Amino acid sequence: MREFNLEERLIDYAVVNLNITEMLPDTKGANHLAGQLVRSGTAPALMYGEAQAAESRKDFIHKMGVALKEIRESFICQKVIYKKNYFKNAPILIKVLRESDELISIFVTSIKTSKANLKREKEEKASRKEKPKGPHNI
Repeated sequence: MREFNLEERLIDYAVVNLNITEMLPDTKGANHLAGQLVRSGTAPALMYGEAQAAESRKDFIHKMGVALKEIRESFICQKVIYKKNYFKNAPILIKVLRESDELISIFVTSIKTSKANLKREKEEKASRKEKPKGPHNI
C-alpha cells in the first residue's frame, strides 16, 4: 500500500493538469478550458497548503471547501475536454478524472469530519458553561 500524502497528491494533480493544458489544441474552446483548468487544477494544492496553516477549525473548513470547489470545477473541465476529444491521450485523462473523483471524496469526508468535530467542541464548551458553580463542584 502506498503512503497517503495528500499534499503530494495535490501537487501531482496540479502538474498533470498543467501538462494537459499544454497539450490542448489551439482553438477558442480548448484555450478557454485550458485557462480554467490552469487556475482550478492548481488551486487545490495551494489552498490545501493554506488550510494546513489555518487560524481556526472554521478557517480550515472554509479553505478546504474552497479547494473542494476548485477540484469540482477541474473535474467538469476535464470531462468537457474528454467529451470534446481535445486531448488525444485518453488513458492519462481517464486517470486524472479518476483522481479528481477520489480527491472530491477525500475533501468531502475531511470537511464533514471537521464540521462534526467543531460541533462537538461547541457542545462541550456550552455544557461546561452550563454547570453551576458552587462548593459541590469542587
